[in-house]
Amino acid sequence: MVFQERTYSVLLVSASDKFNATTTTLLPVTDYWPVTTVKSIAEAKRRLLDQPYDIILINAPLPDDFGMRLAIDACNESGAGVLLLVKSEHYNDIYSKVVGYGVMTLSKPTTLQMVSQSLRVLCATRERLRKVEERQATVEEKIEEIRLVNRAKWLLIECLSMSEAEAHRYIEKQSMDLRISKREVAQKIIETYK
Repeated sequence: MVFQERTYSVLLVSASDKFNATTTTLLPVTDYWPVTTVKSIAEAKRRLLDQPYDIILINAPLPDDFGMRLAIDACNESGAGVLLLVKSEHYNDIYSKVVGYGVMTLSKPTTLQMVSQSLRVLCATRERLRKVEERQATVEEKIEEIRLVNRAKWLLIECLSMSEAEAHRYIEKQSMDLRISKREVAQKIIETYK
C-alpha cells in the first residue's frame, strides 16, 4: 500500500489456521496495526467490547455461530468496515441478507488479490465514515453550544429582567470583549445565576 500516516486496527475472526496465516501476510504492520485474531464469535464479541476496530474480517462459518449476526451487529454498532467471507454456495443468500447493513461479502474460495482489494475498499470506506463521524461531532458540539447559550439567555431574562435580544447581545458582547467563545460566556452565566 502507498505510504500513509494512519494504520487500521483489524479484528480477524476465523477458526482456520491456514486462512489466518495467509490473511496476515496481507496485513503488513505499516498499514494494519494492531491485528487481533480470534477463533470464535464469543471471543470476537469480548474483543469488540474492549476496543473499537477499523476493519473486521469474518471467515464464516465459526464453531459457535455462522458469523452473519456478528457482521450485521458490527456494522450497526460501530464505524468498522466489515468483510464476511462465505462459501460460494451460500454467497447469494448471505449477501442479500447483509448488504443492507453495509456488510461487504466475498465468496470462498477466493484469491489473495481479491482479499487485498477488499481490504483497500474497507480502508477507503473507513476513511469516509471517519469524516462523517467528525462532521457529526462538530454538529453535536454546535447544538450543545446553542443549548448552553439559550439556557444562559433564559437565566439573564429571569434574573436580570433582560429581553431576549438584550440577553443575546450581552452574551455576544462578552464573548468579543473577553475574547472567549459564547459557550464559555454561557457557562460562566450559568455558574453565576444557577
